[in-house]
Amino acid sequence: MQSKGSNYHRNGLVFRSPISALLLCTIAAMASFYVAGRLWQDAENRVYLGKELDRITGQGKSAISVDDTLKIIGCREQQKKLTALEMELAAARQEGFVSKHLSSTKTPPKKRPLVVIGVLTGFGRKNNRDVIRKAWMATGEALRKMEDQKGVIARFVIGRSANRGDSLDRGIDIENRNYNDFFILDSHVESSEELPKKTKYFFAHAAERWEAEYYAKVNDDVYVNIDALGSTLAAHLDSPRVYIGCMKSGEVFSEQGQKWYEPDWWKFGDGKTYFRHASGEMFVVSKALAKFVSINRSILRTYAFDDVSTGSWFIGLDVKHIDDKKFCCASWSTGGICAGA
Repeated sequence: MQSKGSNYHRNGLVFRSPISALLLCTIAAMASFYVAGRLWQDAENRVYLGKELDRITGQGKSAISVDDTLKIIGCREQQKKLTALEMELAAARQEGFVSKHLSSTKTPPKKRPLVVIGVLTGFGRKNNRDVIRKAWMATGEALRKMEDQKGVIARFVIGRSANRGDSLDRGIDIENRNYNDFFILDSHVESSEELPKKTKYFFAHAAERWEAEYYAKVNDDVYVNIDALGSTLAAHLDSPRVYIGCMKSGEVFSEQGQKWYEPDWWKFGDGKTYFRHASGEMFVVSKALAKFVSINRSILRTYAFDDVSTGSWFIGLDVKHIDDKKFCCASWSTGGICAGA
């Protein structure tokens, strides 16, 4: 019995062993596929992470496109060519050679005007303007010739009507189209009481429009000797801040109703006398002073009269006052610069 049991036990082991081997082989195969899959997945992850790391750190393949790369290369090549041309041009200039194209297109620098004359006029003063055009200011080609050859620019200065665009404004626009000799202050309303502001705006805007050595204010009933003016101004070119005119002083009138009433009379002291200033018929300021007026126009005080107002702007400055009797326009004297009508 014992022997038989032992045989039965061995036969059972032999019967089950092929099944166990097959199961083990299946499990092993499945484990191999699993491990291989994980290794493949890890390899893909490592490649992806490596690419991301290269992209973030700037290593590896560039983040810009091929087109962008070609553009950069092209720009660099153009920069190299431009640098080479600049070096060649610099060398040619040192040798005294200039391109024919450059020499043919280069224009000589325009000479700075000597003086800009602003003839302050108003509505209803066309007869005065016509007399001035015939007497000394000229028109058309003669006016341009005076600018080019003598460096003298002359314009009639006027503001706009309180009723903007009315017949007064249209009349000035038509006259300006015919003669092209106006300097219109579009922001200024024309009024006899606003003459000091008009003078201030003329200097301010003229200094912005023309880069001249001097700027002159003239009334529209004054005749000017252009040649004498040019000679006189040329003699003061070495003085950067000059205020030239027929210097005077006078009584300050404090009672309303008087012809020369000054509302701010009390500012001139108990003596009621104005400080020295140029007579209003004609006076000249240098470029530096005109630019000073232009920069500070909003805070420069005006008084009842434009000549007093102009003189007040320069009292506290380092300005050379030149009292020249040739600017006294009461009568036309020998060598005089101006004369009243």
